Amino acid sequence: MSGYDTNTIEPKWQARWQEAETFLAARDKSRPKYYVLEMFPYPSGRIHIGHVRNYTMGDVIARYKRATGHSVLHPMGWDAFGMPAENAAMASGGHPRDWTYGNIDTMREQLKPLGLSIDWSREFATCDPEYYGQQQSMFIDFMERGLAYRKSATVNWDPVDMTVLANEQVIDGKGWRSGADVERRELTQWFFRISDFSEELLNAIDGLDDWPAKVKLMQQNWIGKSRGLRLSFERTDGGEAIKVYTTRPDTLLGASFIGISPDHPLARELAEDNPEVEAFRAACQKGGATEEALEKAEKLGLDTGLAVCHPLDPDWELPIWIANFILMDYGTGAIFGSPAHDQRDLDFCRKYGLPVIDTFLSLDDPRPVESVAFVPPKTERVKWIDHFTGIDVATGQEAIDATIDFAEANGWGEGVIQYRLRDWGLSRQRYWGCPIPVVHCDDCGTVPERKENLPVLLPEDVSFDEPGNPLARHPTWRDTPCPGCGKPARRETDTMDTFVDSSWYFVRFTAPRAETPADMDEAAYWMNVDQYIGGIEHAILHLLYSRFFARAMHLCGHLPKSAIEPFDALFTQGMVTHAIYQTRDASGRRIYHYPEDVELRDGTGYLKDGSQVEVIASAKMSKSKKNVVDPVDIIDRYGADTARWFVLSDSPPERDVEWTAAGAEAAHRHLARIHRISTEIASGKDTGSDDGALMRALHRTIHDVTMGIESFGFNTSIAKLYAFTNVLAKSKASHSARREAIRVLAQLMSPMTPHLAEEIWAMQDGEGLVADAPWPTADDAYLVEDWVTLPIQVNGKRRSEVVVAKDIDSSELEKLVLADQAVIKTLAGGQPKKLIVVPGRIVNVVV
Repeated sequence: MSGYDTNTIEPKWQARWQEAETFLAARDKSRPKYYVLEMFPYPSGRIHIGHVRNYTMGDVIARYKRATGHSVLHPMGWDAFGMPAENAAMASGGHPRDWTYGNIDTMREQLKPLGLSIDWSREFATCDPEYYGQQQSMFIDFMERGLAYRKSATVNWDPVDMTVLANEQVIDGKGWRSGADVERRELTQWFFRISDFSEELLNAIDGLDDWPAKVKLMQQNWIGKSRGLRLSFERTDGGEAIKVYTTRPDTLLGASFIGISPDHPLARELAEDNPEVEAFRAACQKGGATEEALEKAEKLGLDTGLAVCHPLDPDWELPIWIANFILMDYGTGAIFGSPAHDQRDLDFCRKYGLPVIDTFLSLDDPRPVESVAFVPPKTERVKWIDHFTGIDVATGQEAIDATIDFAEANGWGEGVIQYRLRDWGLSRQRYWGCPIPVVHCDDCGTVPERKENLPVLLPEDVSFDEPGNPLARHPTWRDTPCPGCGKPARRETDTMDTFVDSSWYFVRFTAPRAETPADMDEAAYWMNVDQYIGGIEHAILHLLYSRFFARAMHLCGHLPKSAIEPFDALFTQGMVTHAIYQTRDASGRRIYHYPEDVELRDGTGYLKDGSQVEVIASAKMSKSKKNVVDPVDIIDRYGADTARWFVLSDSPPERDVEWTAAGAEAAHRHLARIHRISTEIASGKDTGSDDGALMRALHRTIHDVTMGIESFGFNTSIAKLYAFTNVLAKSKASHSARREAIRVLAQLMSPMTPHLAEEIWAMQDGEGLVADAPWPTADDAYLVEDWVTLPIQVNGKRRSEVVVAKDIDSSELEKLVLADQAVIKTLAGGQPKKLIVVPGRIVNVVV
């Protein structure tokens, strides 16, 4: 065990790979290409064990594909813009650039000891001017194609940080960093016209055969195609009609009010002369502008005193209310409230005393609606209280279709397709992001910067000593000549959403030093990404934006049409978890303890003072709960191959895996055992001549490990490698057979434990690097299941076993048994009295 010195072995082989430039990617049209990519990391400052699992999975695929004859691209970069760098600058008085690049240097040095087969020559960070300058060039192309535009929109505004927040940054109505109550504000923002691609993006999902079904469903729901009814409610005062879009026109007879957004044109008009309306609109600006935030907020309304006529009965009037839960940018900014069949509407009507009219009854439970709305299911038949289509029992979908048909036939509505997907708002009021390359001129309007002036660099002399965007108060950067007329003008001070940076980086890896956003020849060769790997948390926005960006790049001449779906296969891995150890003080407050301070005995944890610790298994790692595993410490103690082997072996890769010290130690002992077996075989000692059994086990293992890697069943492959190691350790085969077997074992292990594999390969005089060796192929002849393992007993005591063909001749079987080393040793030169064979079951040698 002492011979397995990872601190010597692993750096040695990393240096050899680097010296040989083993993993540099190059176009080779004589070989199939394979592009494997893990979602690139944010440079937070330290890698975590989840990084180890993610990048090891990608590395297994990359190394395997190299061995199977592919030209492989496996790059690494850094998703480097964003608020954390600004927050660090505010806290320390430093600069976001220094913090970011310092973290990149640290994390690169932490990743390299893992032995990843990465082409580091293609490395870049999204905050590199060479990268974001090309992004600015594409933004101008998008403007010229009408894919980028500017408009006024309601946004989430943090009044302390003085910036727009993404929906995900609004937590319970408060800014994620400042904790301030978020406000709704109307600002002029930049948008990408992603909604124009709604139908195309939706239809293409069906062709993503190698994506998880869960991710495809999440994308479909986010795009949100629906067929509904568009209709108008005529106002009783003769004013402009209220236009409404609804996906549930079957509930129209249950309408009890019309609700309009506080930003609806009618609400704005009324506010001009009505202080009460203006005050209500102002109150509605508090809280986030997200659907989730509005759903959680208290339902507030104001009766305008106006009314509309129901389209089915001109004598049926519905009051118009302004309601805080209605968004202007979805549908028309107006709804008809059907409280019996929508919980939000029901809560609103109960609060303000509006009628509740039930138009559906469940056939199973026909009780009237009280506090819980009955949402009619689209696929189940229910009682429909309908007086205009002639249908009385229908599914929800049948009722929807019947209502739309009736409305169209009578001329008061039309069926239309609508999507939930909204245009992508990309403006952010912060410094550490890609500057938007436009200039605002009093004479020329909004003008794109000249491409020869790109990149528009971020200024270095900025201050974070007051809230808000430093770019907006930086006159020497902000004030600039107009690219059109040359007169004094003002730069756009917003920067781009960081999702923009990560929406095309996979293309840039194909030609990271190109003087255009993409090199068409390189992109045509390397794209698409054959295997993309990352967390389920990116299942919607990142993937959807990347799919849009690929289409936009194609329209602007930066990508071939074959690359508009950029990721052929997607795999979403589980997390690495770790137990939490906690006690409680007298008040019941939790006190967390580091694993090294806890001794486990029979599954129970104890502190050094003997007090018992509560153990919570499989918890997400958290610094505050003291259960974070530092990969650097693991590598120092056990080696990178142990860390790689453990995170792959203990659980299917799509599921969470729990890190345990005992598991890591067991993995290390197993690898040390393989190293010891290889050392013994290299000594040249012959142990027997039963090669057939070993060869059959070897070729079955080649087959099974290959199938496991191909299907992302890494844990299954490792289980097969464990089993074969046991076979090899006990084998009575010849030295040449055992040497062949350990060499092949090194090849099979090389994607998972590349350093140990190289060491064994060299120990057994393998040619060159195992990283360059072709993948072994199973011989089908050894896979035929017409063999049987027969135990060999001597005087009734089991001494050995032999693997033979089921139909072996008895004389041949006798020769094999008497040639077995264990039998020879037991006989000590003598002859057996007789040999008893129970066909297909056992051989007994009687001495």
